[in-house]
Order: sequence, then structure tokens, then C-alpha cells
Amino acid sequence: MTATSLEFVAGLAADAEAAGITGFVAAAVINHDGRVLLVRRNPDDYMGGMWEIPSGTVEAGETILDALYRETAEETGLTIDQVTGYVGHFDYQNSRGGTTRQFNFAVTVDKTEPVILTEHDAHQWALPSELPEVSDMVRELIAR
Repeated sequence: MTATSLEFVAGLAADAEAAGITGFVAAAVINHDGRVLLVRRNPDDYMGGMWEIPSGTVEAGETILDALYRETAEETGLTIDQVTGYVGHFDYQNSRGGTTRQFNFAVTVDKTEPVILTEHDAHQWALPSELPEVSDMVRELIAR
């Protein structure tokens, strides 16, 4: 089963639901020339100022992969060309006190510029060895 198969993605959702996870987020690990795209949360947002990979909520009636494509385009203006693999998940407490599971996929994009931000105040292409202020979970994910 590949990371883009319907069975694989449905299994990810079923496992999360069985674990009592209340929120799903899809995230894109976009690599280009050995660097990964990071976006910085607005200062007045939950976890403001923190750098993260492009990600967003899986909406009702949407698959995890649908959300991955939509959120990447919405947050960065970039279009996913291909999902090259599933790089794992992590769980965190969300701003409402529930548990969210972030599903992370390695992707390639059609073009790497321009990055057009709609929900963040900055972006950078960072070397995995020189990451700015990211969560431990994102640092571990990028190191994989």
C-alpha cells in the first residue's frame, strides 16, 4: 500500500479515531535542494512566532489527502505535484483542549516560488541542520 492509496489513508483515520483523537491535521514536508519549507505562525496566533511545516485541519467530508493538497495551496500558494511518502504522525493538545493528530507527508511541488502566505507572517527554506524555533515534534520529523 502506498501513502496515496485510499486504503492506507482510511486506515490512518480509523487508527486515530480508535485512539480517541478529536482533530486531524494534514501537513506537507516540502523539500527543495536539501532544504525544507517552514512557515512562521503569526504573533497573535496560538503558538505565535513558532515555525512549522505547512499544515491545516481536515474538514468534514474531506480525506486527509484532500486536506493536504488544499491546505498546502491555501497556506503557501504552492501546488503539490506528487506525494512521495508518509513520514509519520504526532499528537498534540490543540487550542480547544482536545487532542489533534498531525499526519505528515513528503511532497514535491510544481514550482518552489513564489511562496504566497495567507496565514503566516514569514517563510524560509531551512537546512535540517539549521532549523529556527520549531517544536521538538517538527524537529524530529524533519530529521527522519
